[in-house]
Amino acid sequence: MAVKIRLRRMGAKKAPFYRVVVADSRSPRDGRFIEQIGYYNPIVKPVEVKLDEEKVSKWIKNGAQPTDTVKRLMKQAGISEK
Repeated sequence: MAVKIRLRRMGAKKAPFYRVVVADSRSPRDGRFIEQIGYYNPIVKPVEVKLDEEKVSKWIKNGAQPTDTVKRLMKQAGISEK
C-alpha cells in the first residue's frame, strides 16, 4: 500500500480550507484517510499552516511520501523532511 501525505479540501465554495492527511494513494482526494496531521488555511492573511511535527516525522519514517504542495507547506512551517 502506497501511503501519501496530502491535502483534503474542506470548506465552502470559493472559501477553501485544507486538512493535511495521511491517506492511501488510491483513495479519492476527499475520501477515506488514515490520520489527520494538520491543516492549511489559505484565506486568512497571513496564511495559516499548522502541522503536528511528531506525526509528520513518524509517517515519513514509516515510508509515507508527501506531495509537492505538502513539502512546500512543511518547509513553510519549519519542518524538515528527514
